[in-house]
Amino acid sequence: MRKSGTVVAVAGTLALSALAVAPAAQAASTGITVTNVVVNGGKPIVVGTSDTKEPAVSFRVTVPAGYSVDDFQYTAEPILYHGSTPAKAVAAGDVLIMGAYQCNKVSPRIADCKGNFWIKPKQLNSSADAGTWKIGTFAQLFRTNGSLLAEEYKTGTGTAAVRRWANLTANAGPEPVVKGKTLTVTGTLTRADWATHKYVGYGSQTASLQFRKATSSTYSTVKTVKASSTGALKTTVTASVDGYWRWTFGGTPTTGTATATGDYVDVR
Repeated sequence: MRKSGTVVAVAGTLALSALAVAPAAQAASTGITVTNVVVNGGKPIVVGTSDTKEPAVSFRVTVPAGYSVDDFQYTAEPILYHGSTPAKAVAAGDVLIMGAYQCNKVSPRIADCKGNFWIKPKQLNSSADAGTWKIGTFAQLFRTNGSLLAEEYKTGTGTAAVRRWANLTANAGPEPVVKGKTLTVTGTLTRADWATHKYVGYGSQTASLQFRKATSSTYSTVKTVKASSTGALKTTVTASVDGYWRWTFGGTPTTGTATATGDYVDVR
């Protein structure tokens, strides 16, 4: 699986993730429902080349009649997957599962849970993994002796966006520059490549050139420029006052937003 063994805290008790240690699936209804799933506050999950991301997830678990959220005879958690069904995605290893989570009792059969997904860049082994992931759920129900009674995967609980991290640089020159003379602003737009785990040029994308006067705290867009095939950005402007120049990129369905650090230019 894309996720290695993880730990979940269910109603205060620590246990191995069922997805990491599950026995052969018993395709039967558990009667457990997982609802109100919210991943990363509804915002895209943006992953780079090295740092593990831990987007927050919240959800509600309801166990069937005859069971209680206090008896620990169940497992229930959201998963992110690609493909037609969660079960097929798990079999193919095309799934992201949760790290630790904690559930708090709302009523005898209902618990509200909060935790995190753990997403390591090296577990996203293809840049084709960027884009929309489906949110499914995994549930297990156990007998009082601890043996598995039923296990199921469910679909239809929404989607989550997983995007490649983008970086931008900015350089304006000459520095200093004479007022009224031409100032050249360059930069490079790159994004994470999950196949090589390096940053590569993101070509043919549109970025905005922004300027902030030295006496101001607000940037304003001056013009938009399309990057070269290698992600290079270049344009010219007329120098007028001291200030900071930067590029900003609004992102795409597969790539996150990026803003360069402003480059100060002294106009004389």
